[in-house]
Amino acid sequence: MLQCLASAAVQAEVRYFQVRINEPYIELHTGPGRGYPVFHVVDRGEVVEVIKRRTDWFMLRTAKGKEGWARRSAMVLTLTPEGEQTGFAEADFGDFSRRRWEAGVMAGDFEGADIITAYSGYMVTRNLSVELQLSQAFGNFSDALSGSINLLAQPFPEWRASPFFLLGTGAIYTDPNVTLVGEDDRLEQITNVGVGLRVYLTRRFIFRAEYQHHVILQDTDDNQEINEWKAGFAFFF
Repeated sequence: MLQCLASAAVQAEVRYFQVRINEPYIELHTGPGRGYPVFHVVDRGEVVEVIKRRTDWFMLRTAKGKEGWARRSAMVLTLTPEGEQTGFAEADFGDFSRRRWEAGVMAGDFEGADIITAYSGYMVTRNLSVELQLSQAFGNFSDALSGSINLLAQPFPEWRASPFFLLGTGAIYTDPNVTLVGEDDRLEQITNVGVGLRVYLTRRFIFRAEYQHHVILQDTDDNQEINEWKAGFAFFF
């Protein structure tokens, strides 16, 4: 009982930033995106709490306890309860240096084969992040599907063009396109090291380029080494 009362007291002490609606009305969506339906409308003059932000969407709570998501562009005229102008700015370079999540798509060359990579990463600290990469390579003689987990070190997170270093491991599945003697489908371990560059573009978008050197650990003593170059675009949140 005492723990429940203490928890309720802590929750009661939480105070969120409050704004007064100065637009004719604001539509609340069930989720942070235009594809989510509108379920409630907040009229001019009402005071709402700003619970959290996700990219250009804000979760609001009305005086009656209704919680929903509103676009940043719909809140540019909002005021503080005292009547002062609020500033819900677009994402900028400061948000880039403080980001937690990043996701993107890149394309390039995998030792002569075309490759497409999708990835998602989480910033553990300002200088270190963990990423999952999934790649598909399309060659003349074989295709390859690979997945890896990588540790990235970013020594200068405050730079607009920020270099990074990469170290990781994973697995690669090779599927020959033609019938060759001794060539079967293979699933092998792969290790990789690399360097790259993130360039902040605008709002929540990044240009990213990287080089990776892979070593495929084969059953025989003849390990295969592969060089990979790729570039693409990502967004952060």
